[in-house]
Amino acid sequence: MMTTAPRSYRYYEFVMAAFVTVLVCANLIGPAKIAEIELPLLGALTFGAGVLFFPISYVFGDILTEVYGYARARRVIWAGFAGLAFASFMAAVVVALPPAPFWTHQAAYEIALGNAPRVIAASMFAYFCGEFVNSYVLAKMKIATRGRWLWTRTIGSTIAGEAVDSALFYPLAFYGAGIIPDDKLPQVMLAQFVAKVAVEVAFTPVTYKVVAFLKKAEQEDYYDRDTRFTPFSLRD
Repeated sequence: MMTTAPRSYRYYEFVMAAFVTVLVCANLIGPAKIAEIELPLLGALTFGAGVLFFPISYVFGDILTEVYGYARARRVIWAGFAGLAFASFMAAVVVALPPAPFWTHQAAYEIALGNAPRVIAASMFAYFCGEFVNSYVLAKMKIATRGRWLWTRTIGSTIAGEAVDSALFYPLAFYGAGIIPDDKLPQVMLAQFVAKVAVEVAFTPVTYKVVAFLKKAEQEDYYDRDTRFTPFSLRD
């Protein structure tokens, strides 16, 4: 009985590595800082610095699904989940290690890396759900549009994925915790959602170029017509 060898790709692993790197940065570098900038007409905009990273992970998710298909994007999402879990665990271990008597930076270290377990769990759950929604919507829209109008599915899938991510993360992480007033949570959620989608829109020309390059280099333009869309599988 003959079996078909799985396709090998030149750049798939590099895109996976970039995705996981951005994801880990979003959770370890971004959450520790709250930034505020003044915008013309809109006034002050306050946001967590992680908003700079998360939309980029969605750009990579769009590229993976558009070029390689949902099943291979699913493997990358799981790799990102594993990387995020390991990084969060090791950050907790390092923060918990007793500092040397002469080392006076423990408090700053705890602020930067010492995310509460509730925030970490909420972040991982929201990431898992949001990324799979993003990939699923893009794969279905690609079939519906017959591969045309790439911008509609990259932006449309991001709107769906980021909406799920924001709607899950902020209530699970902060509701009743006293960190963000409960009555301000909808405002924060909306601001973060709009900012993330805006970054996706701004990256659309870059997404077009990267997708075109990869499709040509890999000789692949996958359509998920017969794909099993369960998140709980690692098979191609």
